[in-house]
Amino acid sequence: MLEEIANIAKNCRRAAVLTGAGISAESGVPTFRGKEGLWGKFRAEELATMDAFMANPKIVWEWYNWRRELIGEVEPNRGHYALVELGRFFDDYTLITQNVDNLHRLAGSTEVLELHGNILRNKCVRCNRVVAETVEIDPDNIPACPSCGGKLRPDVVWYGEMLPEGVIHEAFRKSEASDIFFSVGTSAIVHPAASLPLSAKRSGAVLVEINPERTPLTDIADYYVAGKSGELLPELVNLLDQLSAGD
Repeated sequence: MLEEIANIAKNCRRAAVLTGAGISAESGVPTFRGKEGLWGKFRAEELATMDAFMANPKIVWEWYNWRRELIGEVEPNRGHYALVELGRFFDDYTLITQNVDNLHRLAGSTEVLELHGNILRNKCVRCNRVVAETVEIDPDNIPACPSCGGKLRPDVVWYGEMLPEGVIHEAFRKSEASDIFFSVGTSAIVHPAASLPLSAKRSGAVLVEINPERTPLTDIADYYVAGKSGELLPELVNLLDQLSAGD
């Protein structure tokens, strides 16, 4: 089936890719729902909220520092690197992710639409100014925003918050303009991200799903390839390279 997908992709000019937790799981990114120690007493929904931050910013930052430490121990996998290479075959290529772990950027993807933010960045809780560089956060002495003096928080989307308007708008625009859309390692149940492949297909794109397990998207997809993205994506890139060499 990958051969057929490669033949179709070869004749496409515009492509969009949506990635979810599955591709990160292949790198060993934990779910951050610890069963032991201090964090086993909390649910993510209790800490990843504005209410929690305003009530106790210290404990929220202790949790995020712990998460950052765990993420710092994992590396991009072959799927992440293959998605960098996949962009070579299209005139317009957009990588969209629900993940906040920065692994796509570490792999070399420079233009990434991060729907849920990036756990390694900080932003102001008051004016939303993003601090581009990673600033080490001391939970006992949280830095102030250089613009307005508000406390810095992780630049991620918390429960009850809207996705960044500009990012989700661009994600829908690029999805609907794509000739081929790849849904990779996502459960396809968390909206609005889950609507992106549907919008792409309604706009005429060929919809390809790569996932170890079936999802609500599977029966709608033009092609469903069961398996790990770290194995299938490099194979797809190799097939496209072979087709390009034959031209």
